Amino acid sequence: MSRNILLPRLSEIGAGALDRVPSVLKALGIERPLIVTDSMMQTLGYVDRLTSQLEAAGVAHAVFADTVPEPTESSIKAGVSCMTAGLDGGAAFDGLIALGGGSPIDSAKAIGVLGHFGGTSRDYKFPKEADRIGLPMVAIPTTAGTGSEATRFTIVTDDTAGEKMLCVGVGFMPTAAILDYELTLSVPARVTADTGIDALTHAIEAYVSRKANPFSDEQALAAMRLIGPNLRRVYRRPRDRAAREAMMLGAHLAGVAFSNASVALVHGMSRPIGAAFHVPHGMSNAMLLPAVTAYSIEAAPARYAECARAMGVANPLNTDLAAINLLRKELVALNAELNVPTPGDFGIARDDWAAHLDTMAEQALASGSPGNNPRVPDADEIKAIYERSWFADVDA
Repeated sequence: MSRNILLPRLSEIGAGALDRVPSVLKALGIERPLIVTDSMMQTLGYVDRLTSQLEAAGVAHAVFADTVPEPTESSIKAGVSCMTAGLDGGAAFDGLIALGGGSPIDSAKAIGVLGHFGGTSRDYKFPKEADRIGLPMVAIPTTAGTGSEATRFTIVTDDTAGEKMLCVGVGFMPTAAILDYELTLSVPARVTADTGIDALTHAIEAYVSRKANPFSDEQALAAMRLIGPNLRRVYRRPRDRAAREAMMLGAHLAGVAFSNASVALVHGMSRPIGAAFHVPHGMSNAMLLPAVTAYSIEAAPARYAECARAMGVANPLNTDLAAINLLRKELVALNAELNVPTPGDFGIARDDWAAHLDTMAEQALASGSPGNNPRVPDADEIKAIYERSWFADVDA
């Protein structure tokens, strides 16, 4: 069976890669880019650093810095309005630069597709697709987590319906990726932890996905080999350059893996938590990962055992059963050491959580991601996993 493999056309990887933006734009034929970012990137000085390069290279540009942490339909509309207005004088933008974490990159993807082709985000909600390539986009991640610079997906919340929508298609794949790990050196510990577990989840889910293939398997295993030994290091020692570099590459490879194999139950269940309770995406993944893994292991024990070995939790001499048990313990320990809160610790009222279970289960199933899981749940099983996650109980 053949597989459709989709990747950025061009990548710059390593310290100082941000300085290569003008040459990347030239290679792609982009002369008038719209920079899509957020206020934090302005505060940190990254936007000024980027725009000074563009000015020195004589590249006309504009900045849209009003993206929000979890992209919504209304925030995307504001970006589309900026894009369609064009530069001063009316010249149309011929490309985009996304600068920031997963939210600015996801926002730029949606802005690019909707600004170029029209419609709303719901028009591209899975199982519909953005099946045409639009304006070229350069993605510059500043966290090691989402892998969005290498995926054909974006997530937009319908702020009227309160639903996080998975939008899919070649139109959302960035044309180029700039991976400069130095941009992550100032990322705070909480964000480092949440985005790092997000990347680990991408790699694990890509490897155990029913849509896994030989190409995605290699990327997922390589990602776990990089993330497993380094996630605690960057959390404890944020200026550890070698660990930061490993995490940036690991997150990117995990993005390549799940873009070409799909995520599974953790992500399907995570999005509704974010929509209902505004829990950061990586954190909600972390809340769910131990319980979902415990539920799923029986359907793919050899695959989960290999995850444990790739992460360095188990060794080749361990039996699959021993490796699986070590993996389960590791995921619980990782959450404890990285101070991942339970939903209650995050501040969600117990009654509110219970009241949302039916809706969250319905939205999780509608996303399609649970269907990629080794063990495919029904709504009652999803609600039971949500309940186990509330109590941080990983017993399936």
